[in-house]
Amino acid sequence: MEVDVAVVGGGAMGSAAAWQLARRGHSVTLLEQFGQGHHIGASHGATRNFNMAYAEPDYLDLVTEAKSLWDELAAETDTQLLDLVGLVNHGDVRRLHGVRAAHAALGIESHFIPASEAASRWQGMNFRSDVLVVPGSGRVRAADALVALRRAAESHGARFEYSTPVRDIRVTGEDRVVVVTDSAEIEARRVVVTAGAWTTRLLGNLVRLPELVVTQEQPAHFTPLDDSLVWPSFNHSPDPDDPRDAYWYSPVYGMLTPGEGIKAGWHGVGPMTDPDARSFTPEPVQLGALARYAREWLPGVDPASAVPISCTYTSTANEDFVLDRFGPVVVGAGFSGHGFKFTPAVGRVLADLADGGRAPGRFSARR
Repeated sequence: MEVDVAVVGGGAMGSAAAWQLARRGHSVTLLEQFGQGHHIGASHGATRNFNMAYAEPDYLDLVTEAKSLWDELAAETDTQLLDLVGLVNHGDVRRLHGVRAAHAALGIESHFIPASEAASRWQGMNFRSDVLVVPGSGRVRAADALVALRRAAESHGARFEYSTPVRDIRVTGEDRVVVVTDSAEIEARRVVVTAGAWTTRLLGNLVRLPELVVTQEQPAHFTPLDDSLVWPSFNHSPDPDDPRDAYWYSPVYGMLTPGEGIKAGWHGVGPMTDPDARSFTPEPVQLGALARYAREWLPGVDPASAVPISCTYTSTANEDFVLDRFGPVVVGAGFSGHGFKFTPAVGRVLADLADGGRAPGRFSARR
């Protein structure tokens, strides 16, 4: 079997790459080791934050592009994908002033409001300091997005093959690679590897990547006490000058997941894990601290109602993504728990790399 591009990994990033490549006229086969809609990796679940609260221009450019591409995908598939309910950011106010300055430089709408006004508007939350509001943010309907990406890719001719583990990738020439499964050898001009927690294991010594650390994370859904409350998405950083935040493991992110509750979680502090030998069991001390956070900061939920979720992060040391090409091998990896919002723009970058483009400087594996 021969195709222009084989994509290995059928989560969000691989599906987005398949869509972008197929709409350019390439023949594409995507190979996913697990079944469609599985809960073993990092792309499952109903919601993700759509968060534009970055201070780095590279990320702001990418998320701005992603917003346009989410809208394109929604129109192409007649599917609502973004709920722009707004995003509130609070805690480390000094950092947030840097975010606001970056927004002003790029024309992104955001503004500060006092804690008292925020508490009046969002009565399910507590605030201690000024709040940076980003109206054009909110949440992505993640599960619906995966379905839409597949539908769009297939409409342009891509083939998705689930329950098809890749056993080997062999580079046989400058523009030739062989992808080996249990039942076939697929020859392609390029292979795009978006294998999440399995990236290092799959690629071995074929390419040189920064260290990718796999952790098992455990956000949770909390039951709202009043269904009439309005919930924005939120990011909350501990105040470095306030000892009351000393028990925090990391910043907290959260959002409403309709039908499931208010999702909240620590960021990137779960135990290291083997993706094929996960316990899926919450670490009790971290979960207890998350319930304490909900009790102190989310008066609109029942803090005793936590329903943990298990997912993986695959992180680089500085949480920057890896988007690069090594001969015929294109790699998208290290999304460090903050990649989903960028999905369609990452797909565009990976397609550009497959077409011979250069890696964006910040995201090069050689940085």
